[in-house]
Formats: sequence, structure tokens, C-alpha cells
Amino acid sequence: MDMHTVVVGTSGTTAEDVVAVARHGARVELSAAAVEALAASRLIVDALAAKPEPVYGVSTGFGALASRHISPELRAQLQRNIVRSHAAGMGPRVEREVVRALMFLRLKTVASGHTGVRPEVARTMADVLNAGITPVVHEYGSLGCSGDLAPLSHCALTLMGEGDAEGPDGTVRPAGELLAAHGIAPVELREKEGLALLNGTDGMLGMLVMALADLKNLYTSADITAALSLEALLGTDKVLAPELHAIRPHPGQGVSADNMLRVLAGSGLTGHHQDDAPRVQDAYSVRCAPQVNGAGRDTLDYAAVVAGRELASSVDNPVVLPDGRVESNGNFHGAPVAYVLDFLAIVAADLGSICERRTDRLLDKSRSHGLPPFLADDAGVDSGLMIAQYTQAALVSEMKRLAVPASADSIPSSAMQEDHVSMGWSAARKLRTAVDNLARIVAVELYAATRAVEIRAAEGLVPAPASQAAVAALRAAGAEGPGPDRFLAPDLAAADTFVREGRLVAAVEPVTGPLA
Repeated sequence: MDMHTVVVGTSGTTAEDVVAVARHGARVELSAAAVEALAASRLIVDALAAKPEPVYGVSTGFGALASRHISPELRAQLQRNIVRSHAAGMGPRVEREVVRALMFLRLKTVASGHTGVRPEVARTMADVLNAGITPVVHEYGSLGCSGDLAPLSHCALTLMGEGDAEGPDGTVRPAGELLAAHGIAPVELREKEGLALLNGTDGMLGMLVMALADLKNLYTSADITAALSLEALLGTDKVLAPELHAIRPHPGQGVSADNMLRVLAGSGLTGHHQDDAPRVQDAYSVRCAPQVNGAGRDTLDYAAVVAGRELASSVDNPVVLPDGRVESNGNFHGAPVAYVLDFLAIVAADLGSICERRTDRLLDKSRSHGLPPFLADDAGVDSGLMIAQYTQAALVSEMKRLAVPASADSIPSSAMQEDHVSMGWSAARKLRTAVDNLARIVAVELYAATRAVEIRAAEGLVPAPASQAAVAALRAAGAEGPGPDRFLAPDLAAADTFVREGRLVAAVEPVTGPLA
């Protein structure tokens, strides 16, 4: 195995592998053990299919129609029909990385040997991923229970050579044409296989894994911007002392305080209060940054634990057990994943909120301790960053709406057979928007704080070496420094890209050492 290949075995996968396949196009291979497990579980399904007794998913209908026994000559049609009928999504297309994560995670469960799917179906799933073929999946169609049904059905439809998919060149074509162009034969589904391809939490889990990767970067970036704002406001770094955080030992709080302290090491700005008037305390948005950022970090850690459990799971209904039983279950219910997706939207909203409060403080001459109004070059003639804060405030307002939990809702379906659902897919979709917005919010604070630090430096105060490194890197990335008003959107876009790609963290770590 080389570094660009992910081998799928019988015991789940890792978050790193999900990101590698979804975002970076890593190749996928089935392990020998997975092929053996697939073949063994298929023998069990074939044996049950030959018996006269009905077995759910093998020789019956589905959901509220599970009471009907399906004769052998209709079972292939049954499996095709469930895929076709369940591929009922609507709305905009879902992002390519989400669909690749969805397909890869379904393959992960199939490879566990608990689904009864034949090895050749699993190989076709891997072939489609490796060919860069991405099924067209739509925004709406999953209630997060019985799995992400419509999204997974659109993926299964591609395996059958039906529906539409995007080729590696970005062009949407009939799936059958794309399969043929890459020498991939469409699968002909047999007993249990259609159901097994649809019945998982793979979409919401894939989005959770990618959100965790993005939020890890954004939380470290927010520690840096909080430190820059503290420095620009001539605040005190005494509140970051490790002994203060040791007596309230929330792990994330200590980590955030340590990150900020490292960024501020060697600063000539901290403690230089306006007019030499001692400031007993900084405002909460400055003083309590480690507590807020740290609580969010702890939530990320809990969400990562849930994601790890789900990555090690085989989510299907029914499942093939090692003793040969094929049993119905409720493991497809998305509640565990849905809850943490909602938790993350809440902490992301609060992090965005505290970032915006510090930005506003930097721009307000009555609270910025000597900085010019709106950090303008010639206040009155220039508006400075006034409307950049408006944009940030609008993003924060939307973040608060996105923080309303989806998982607290449930809407019955399937003739009341599926009478309680998780709405985990919806929680994941709104979290993706929240993560995007958070990157923009952090970027605005960074842009304001670096301008303020440069203004202080022009007055003869020396910023911390890490701050200087952040300023220099941001300017090199195309976000300009203080000066007369100019077209601001390109600067903010450059700052957004700088934060989103992890370049802020990369800029300061040569000075601070690795930040958590």
C-alpha cells in the first residue's frame, strides 16, 4: 500500500482515510480479509434466500411493506425497485466531497461482512470511486433514519448504470455512459443488496468527519486571532497564566490559553494601557477567550469520539451476524451522530459571536484604547472597516439561526412504521454552512486585528514575533494593511482563504512551535 491508497478492511476506517478519499482522491482497495468476509456472509444470505420462510430484506418487502413475502423470480426486480424508487432526492446538488465520503463509508460497512453483499458489488463501489465518478446527489431526501436513504439510493443507482453522475472532468452525464467509458460493468443486484446499499448513516457521518477536520483548524486559528486582538487592545496576558487554568481543569480551556500565551510571547503591547491608566480587567470577549474557545474544543473532542465509534460500526438492517443469523435492528438511527452535529453548530455559533465582539471593540474608539475609529486612515473621509464588521455581524446572525437543533425535530414517515427520525442529514447540511461562515468570521477578526497591530507598531510598540509573522504572511497572501479606503471585498476574501487553508496556523508555528 502506498500513501495514496486506502485499504478497506473488516473493522471500519479512520477519519484520516475518509478525508483522504473524499477530498484528496485517494485510491481505494479491498483487503483480502474483507473479500473473504463478504463471500462468507453472502453464503448465509443465499442459504436463507433458498428457504421458504420469509426473511426481512432478503425475501420480503421493505419498511411498512415488510409483511409481503416476495417470490424468488421477483427478488432481483425488488432490489432494483428499491433503489429506483428511493432515489427521490430534490434540490441543489450536494458537494463532490460529500458524495465521495458517502460512497466510501458505505463501502466501509459493506466490507465488514455484516451486510450480505457479494464481493463483486463492493469491488464495483471501489472502482467507481477510483474512476472519479461522482453520483448526482440532491440536498433533500434524508430524514436521518433508515439511513440517508435518498442520497445513498442515488449512489446505488450509479452502480446500476442508471441516473446521472459527474465524471472526473466535471461533466454530468448518464451514469451508464460513464461506467462504460471506464470499463466498469453495472451491477445486477440480488437479494438483500439493494437494501444494504441504502441503509446507513454514511452521509451525515462523512460530513461530521470533514467538519471536525475544518473546525480543528478554525479553533486554532481563533486562538491566534484572539491573541492578536488582545495584543491590539493593549490587554493583559496575565489571565492566560497556566496556574489559573489548572484550577478549572477543562482540557480545552488550558489548551486555548496555552496557544494564546505562545502567540503573545515577547509582545511589547500587552500591559501598555492608554494614558498609563491601569486596567484591572479586560472585557469578557478578551479575558474569557480561552473559556469559550476551550469549551468548544472539548465539544469537538466529544464529537470525535462519537465519529470514531460510528467509523468502527457496521450500520445496516438487517445484519448478518457471525453465528449465521440475519437479524433486524435499529442501528441505522442517526441520533448519536445528529446530536453531535447540532452540538458543533452551537459551539461554532458561539465562537463566531465572541470573535465578532472583539472585532467591534477594535473598531470603537471609545473602547479600543487609542486606536482610530473603525481603524480608518482618515476617519470621516475614510470609513475603514465599518462595513467589514457589518458583514461579520450578518454572518454571526445566520450562525445563531443555524444553531437551532435539527435533531430536536422528528417527522413520521413510511405509514408510521418509521415514526421517529433523527434529521441527522439536515443537521450535517446546516453545520457545513456554519463551518463556512465561521471561517469568514475568523477571517474578519484576523483582518481587523492585524491592521490594529500594525497601527500600534507604527506608534513604536513592538508586536510579538508570532504576531509579526501572522501579519507578514497575511499581507503576502493579498490582504493589504492600513491605508486609505479601497475595495475591501478582495482583501476579506484573501483573509478567508488564508484562514480556511490553515495558512494562519502555518505562519505562526515556526515561531510558537506546534499549536494544539
